[in-house]
Amino acid sequence: MRDRPDDFDEGLLRPALAAWGIEAATLDYAPVGFGDFHWVAGGRGGRRWFVTVADVRRRTFDGLWLAMETAATLREEAGLGFVVAPLRAGDGTTLRRLDARRYAMSVFPYEEGRAGDFGDEPLPAERGLVIDLLAQLHRTPPPLPAPARPLELSGRAALELALGDPSLPWLGGPYARPAQELIAEYAAVLRRRLAEFDRRAAEPGEPVVTHGEPHPGNLLRAPGERLRLVDWDTVGMAPPERDLWLVARDADDLARYADATGRRPDGDTLALYRLRWALDDVAEFVEWFRSPHARTPDAEQSWAALTGTLKQLADDDVAGEPRLP
Repeated sequence: MRDRPDDFDEGLLRPALAAWGIEAATLDYAPVGFGDFHWVAGGRGGRRWFVTVADVRRRTFDGLWLAMETAATLREEAGLGFVVAPLRAGDGTTLRRLDARRYAMSVFPYEEGRAGDFGDEPLPAERGLVIDLLAQLHRTPPPLPAPARPLELSGRAALELALGDPSLPWLGGPYARPAQELIAEYAAVLRRRLAEFDRRAAEPGEPVVTHGEPHPGNLLRAPGERLRLVDWDTVGMAPPERDLWLVARDADDLARYADATGRRPDGDTLALYRLRWALDDVAEFVEWFRSPHARTPDAEQSWAALTGTLKQLADDDVAGEPRLP
């Protein structure tokens, strides 16, 4: 996140880092990503670590712990070198609570490299490299901690509440009223797309270990142009299309994956996961703007994403959901 958490005591970080044997000489906030909060810790010998603080009210502590354990196991036992996994503390844990109910922390190795942005469009050669990584991941036997990732809309209740009674005022902050008006404008589109999701949402195929969000923003180009995948909090068991819809763009991409795994991706399932992502995004932004917020860079980014996602949902509603061959 670009915005620092205004209700978080950063003084909790240095004592917590001691569990990893880290004595931080410096601790600098890193305004990157969306959802969690990050710092770079520097040791006296020049070594650095990437510290992530998650709000576990958004997802349960136990669920996040399973994801961190899965990522660590993929790196340690399956030998997947492209997995940027959390480090284990002295007691073997990958996630530690910082307070009684809200914040938890993981520590990662600091990886040199160039990160992408969510909206980047990779060239075919780089798409091929990412597909190769995903094929390797999907062929890996699932670690015991790997959680199930059922095909569902995690924010559906909030979205249906917003659609149910448009007269209820939204009092969260400066974007509350504009967001409410925008949802009202697109209400018919959202209801149709929700109904479409329900019609098509039979759980498809045999599950594999999936990353969940292998978009360019979660790719790190390390020295030598090696690719690393970061942000494993969404890792879990699901059909491979959960990952592939974010990467594959044409029949050649799908053929490359099929050659590597012996499994041909399904075009309808790819389209279904694309629809699920858009509806979940809308639900998350609705919850954001109905809650207390200010006019900050993160809120501005969320507003732009909400308007763009609603327009795309409407365009697809008219043209038909895009489907890969």
